[in-house]
Order: sequence, then C-alpha cells, then structure tokens
Amino acid sequence: MHRPHCRMSIAIVLNALLVSILAAVLWKYAKLWEHAVSIEEELLLSQQTQELSQVKIDYHAALQALMEDGTRMACTGTMHTERICRFESLCYSTNIDEFVFFHSNASILLPNLGSRRFQPALLDLSSAEDHSAQYFNFVELTIDALQFMPKPVFVPDVALIMNRFNPDNLMHVFHDDLLPIYYTMQLFPDLDQESRLVFMEGWNEGPHFDLYKLFSNKQPLLKDHLKGLGKLLCFTKSYVGLSKMTTWYQYGFIQPQRPKANLLISGNEIRQFTNFLVEKLNVTTDSSSEEYIVVFSRTINRLILNEAELILGLAQEFQMKTIVVTLDDHSFSDLVRLIRGASMLISMHGAQLVMALFLPPGAVVVELFPYAINPEHYTPYKTLASLPGMDLQYVAWRNTKEVNTVTHPNRPWEQGGIAHLAQSQQERIKKSKEVPRHLCCRNPEWLFRAYQDTIVDISSVISAIHQTVGSKLPLKKIMSSSLIYPGKVRDSKCHPPDQVTNVGKLSISWEVPWNLKYLKVKEVKYEVWIQERGENTYMPYILPYQNYTFMENIKPFTAYMVWIRCIINENLLGPFAEVLTCNT
Repeated sequence: MHRPHCRMSIAIVLNALLVSILAAVLWKYAKLWEHAVSIEEELLLSQQTQELSQVKIDYHAALQALMEDGTRMACTGTMHTERICRFESLCYSTNIDEFVFFHSNASILLPNLGSRRFQPALLDLSSAEDHSAQYFNFVELTIDALQFMPKPVFVPDVALIMNRFNPDNLMHVFHDDLLPIYYTMQLFPDLDQESRLVFMEGWNEGPHFDLYKLFSNKQPLLKDHLKGLGKLLCFTKSYVGLSKMTTWYQYGFIQPQRPKANLLISGNEIRQFTNFLVEKLNVTTDSSSEEYIVVFSRTINRLILNEAELILGLAQEFQMKTIVVTLDDHSFSDLVRLIRGASMLISMHGAQLVMALFLPPGAVVVELFPYAINPEHYTPYKTLASLPGMDLQYVAWRNTKEVNTVTHPNRPWEQGGIAHLAQSQQERIKKSKEVPRHLCCRNPEWLFRAYQDTIVDISSVISAIHQTVGSKLPLKKIMSSSLIYPGKVRDSKCHPPDQVTNVGKLSISWEVPWNLKYLKVKEVKYEVWIQERGENTYMPYILPYQNYTFMENIKPFTAYMVWIRCIINENLLGPFAEVLTCNT
C-alpha cells in the first residue's frame, strides 16, 4: 500500500535535484556570459583607448590604478587667473558635460580650497583673464560611485586641456591661443610633440585649425570628438589651463580695451615662437636683398577704396616693389614668407595685422584707421610693435575727412548696421566725430565706424610714415638684440672723511658689474639712493661716476643707508647691490 507513495517521493526528489542542477548550470552559464560580455566590453574600451593613441596601455591596470589612487591634482599659481593644474586620472562625463574628480584614500587635491574653488572658479581655461565663459571646475565623487557609472575610456596621452578664445579671428588665434600654448608647453617638459591638445570651448575647427596642429604630432580633440569616444573619459595625465605670461592686450570686457599692465613678454620670446612656426611650416627665407612693401587687402569690409592708387603711390615714393596680399588668396606659409622679408607692412586696422609678428627687425608697421576712430583707443598692434626688443617702427594713420568715408547703415548690426536703432540714436552716431571709449563687444557706434570703407589720403599716409622713419629709405634692417641687464655693482665702500669737521660729507665708491666687460654697452650710469637712518624718505641721484662725495643735505656725525645700481643704454636697470651703512 505504501509503494506508490514511495515512488512519488523519489520522483519529487529527482525533479528537485534536476532543477537545482539546471539552476546551477544556468547560473554558471549566466556568470560565464556576464564575464564574456565584461571581457568584450573591456576589449572594446581598450580598442577605443588604442584608437586615441599609439601608446600601449593595459586597460585593467589603468582601471585598477584609478580605483586605488583616484584623481590627483597639484596646481601652480595663487589665484584662479594665474593657475595651471596638473591632474592624474581627471575624468570627463560626455553625457553630463562635467569634469569629475574621483576621491580615494590616495587622492591629492592641492590647493584644497574648499568652497573657495567656486569663487568664481578653480582656473581660467583660456588665456583671456577672468572671463566668465572660460571658467573651469569639476564635480567631486567618491571612487565607489564608479561602479554605477559607464566604464571609463582612458586617454593615455599627456593632454593639455584648454579653451580656444575665438578660433575664427586670426588676432585671437595668435594672441590668446597659439602663443600661450607654446609657452605653456615650455613650462612643462612632458607637454611635447607627443602630447594631445584638447579644446573644450565647443567651437568647430575654424579656418585656422592647421596652425593648432603644428604643436603636436597627434590630432587635436574638439569637445564634439569626445562624445564619440565614450561616455566617461579619463585622462591619465593632463594639464588644465594656459599661461598668460605672453599676452599683451586686454579687449575691454570690464574696462575699455588697452595694453595689459605689467607686460611680461619681449620681442625675444615673440621671435622664438615665430621661429618655431617657420620651422614647422617649412618656410624658406628669401635671401635676396631687395626691399619691398606688403599691403594687406581686405575683401569684404573695411575696404581701401583707392587701393590701386595707394599701391602705386607707395611704390613711387619709396622706390620699392609693393606686393598685395589677402588672407583668402594666399596660403599661410606664403604670407609668412612674404612678411618675413618685408621692409614695411601696411593694412587697415584688423586681425590680419597680427602677422606683424613675422616682420624682420627694423621693419615698419603702418596701421590705417577709418573715420572717427581714434588710434590711441585701439592699440593691440602698436603694443606688439613696441614690445622691448621687437625692434619694429609703428605708424598710425587716421582718416580725418568725412567725405572720404563710405558707411553702411543698412547692413546687419554685426556688420556695422544701425537701421535697427531709434532714429535719434542713428542721427547721433552719424554726426559723431569720434567713437567714445567703450566696452567690448557690441557697441553700435564702434561697429558702424569700424566697418566703413575708406578713400585713403595717400599724401598724408606717406607724410605720417616719413615723420616716424625719417627719409632713410630703403630701410636697413637692424639686427635684433636681446635685452641684457647689468648685474650688481661690486665692492661698494664708504670712505671716512680726511679730517673731522662740522661739514657733512659722504664719500662712496664702487666697481662696475662684472658682466659689463662682456657686453656692448653704449652708456653706463649709476643710480644712488641715500636715506638717513630712521627716516622714511630718500635722496635719489643719477651719476656717470664710480665714486662720488655727496655733500648736499648731508649732516655731519650721522648714519646713512646707501643703495647703488647700474643703468646701461638709458633704461636697462640692474639690481641694487646690498645696502651700505655709512657714517659721516
């Protein structure tokens, strides 16, 4: 009676056993499948990493390093406007459009600013100082959050992460991007031709993208490129931000445009940069001694309406061949080659004048300004030509005859049109004799005058050139010389008076700085500061001697502090020697 029940029990046990075996097999299969998918995904991510660079990278080891070490940051500079930061394992979410700092027990964050990092930013991504559109910051996560995020794609190249300021404008390309890139790369040895430029501002390539490509053997990455590489990119080593040491002009976002205060660049650094570009472009230098003038022609706006007559007048006056060039009809290499050999460069005010960077020492830059525009209010190229050691002669000419100007009030506002303004404002702008100082960048009166065309008064242009360069033409190119400063004066001494009297005398002598005997020096002078001990004011003297007895305002039986320094060639000031303490 009990056998059927027994058979049923055995069947149930067997079924349960089969189910558990099947579950175990399915679980193992699922795990194998999950592992296979993980391996396949890792291989795909490794392939994406390899596509970024020829650098071999162990994906698993890179991921393990990120998990263990997190992100590391160390920065130079005390303020956001001067800060450049070096990162290891800085990540970027292409979905969220945010950089990510992953915290682990091994992370480093220097400077650790806390919430001050947002006042207003960690650093400027561009060389344009303190511009809100250029601020950089990152989001912070613990490394545990990585398990819930897309698996990272690693960028193995050393990266320079930055913003281009305005890649459509040649002045901005050179002043705000290329020069700062070049000298940022000089600051950090591992930013070399094998490093990668990464542009985060969101612009497309722009017309001058080939110039950016000269700085690396690897294709620069645009923000749009990053989206196609993965959802989470991690830069194994990167530098973020640009050096501002080479910029010489501010464009008027907070106050009207003018040269930057405390310029830190000279013609020597400009010419080192241009020599680098010339070599990369494989530009050959014309060895002929023929003098010639280059005239930059604008083809869309701010035209010279009597350009042919101007070219003929220049050629006749200076007895030189005159060559007309445009940004549209000449390759960049051809422009560089022509300008490197020119004695004079003439152009209407505009971005193309930044090509004066390539002029040889001694050449003349002639900048033409339309009616009602004061040259003293717009001086990026005058400032460039006037940098110490640049050795360029600058001439500004301004159209002062209203009959020689053609305006375009009905064009779009961005091309100088004013038809969109109230009639009273239009009339005021048309009657104005000079554009007042203004902020960047949409002042309608500035745009109206900036985009007008001009009939150039040829005789007054020639007169302006002669007033600056004299009559010694053709021009003789002078060799550029570096600015070499004198060292400290040596062996400075106080000499006791010959006899004790009630007359105050202070006798001092010193030796010339030791480096002067190796320099070609036209003139040597010495600046001496004398201060009575305990007083706040001092008496300054400029002397051509190496010893002198001071009597004016010198008291007997008094202690004085004395500082001495050398000045060569009128304005090259050396350091002060150690202070002397002298008794009269």
